[in-house]
Amino acid sequence: MSHTEAQGTAVRYVSVGKLESFPTRVGRAVKVGEQEIAIFRTTDNAVFALNNVNPHRKGGPLSEGIVSGHSLYDPLYDTKIDLATGAVQAPDTGQAITYPAVIENDEILVGLPA
Repeated sequence: MSHTEAQGTAVRYVSVGKLESFPTRVGRAVKVGEQEIAIFRTTDNAVFALNNVNPHRKGGPLSEGIVSGHSLYDPLYDTKIDLATGAVQAPDTGQAITYPAVIENDEILVGLPA
């Protein structure tokens, strides 16, 4: 997969590693160029990619959060983030940056702006 259109923006997919190297329910940070991306694999084998920066005003790495279902819980700030949308759930507010992620031939590919 090289290019696709997502919401009108050209996206190029890059491999971040083999599926088996990403354990379920644990975040793992990977570098893609200058970008650090947190990859999450859920128990139902869905994969999610988010910018590895917590949207909380004090920041911090998202990859250290706890995965539960399709949500990420950050015990440091007591916040919960939807892995699919990046939205911080009420009563807190904020938005994490998400990237499209797919599994192809047992590899995780992340879509970045072309």
